[in-house]
Amino acid sequence: MEKIKIGKIVNAVALRGEVKVYHYSDSKERFEELDQVIVERKGKSQVYEIEKVRYQKDMVILKLKGVDDRNAAEALKESDVLITEADLKELPEDTFYVRDLIGCTVYDAESVEGADAREIGVVTDVLQNTAQDIYQVKTPDGREVLIPAVADFVKDVNIGTKSIRVALIPGMAE
Repeated sequence: MEKIKIGKIVNAVALRGEVKVYHYSDSKERFEELDQVIVERKGKSQVYEIEKVRYQKDMVILKLKGVDDRNAAEALKESDVLITEADLKELPEDTFYVRDLIGCTVYDAESVEGADAREIGVVTDVLQNTAQDIYQVKTPDGREVLIPAVADFVKDVNIGTKSIRVALIPGMAE
């Protein structure tokens, strides 16, 4: 089963074995829904039960079962925090995980479907620091095209076939 990185332990907190986690999730409260996490460092991983979750500004503070003093917590510093696919939340319809979008082939929705569909490129990243997500697409000739992830442009996303059909405005991918 695939593991998904959701954070990194950046430090120990106080004396009772708590660790400070920089989270990669869109919601730090996500950690409250988990019973356990996988802590991985230098290729070695161990499953820890979560005993307690609290917050310090935008950081997650975890108390992991069996990590009971500052030395044990410091030994986990710089470790990745992961979950399994089974721990992923079910998303609402027309909402996708970035990891599922990356690698999707983007096609012009106006072109013929099937083998004759006009390929625009492949999604290499999803930029999320704007009002809406933006698909970063690498074209076959190596250029980069940015496509806003809004209904005006994105007409269909099929994770099963790893394809996205988009409507382009003139000049967008030329």
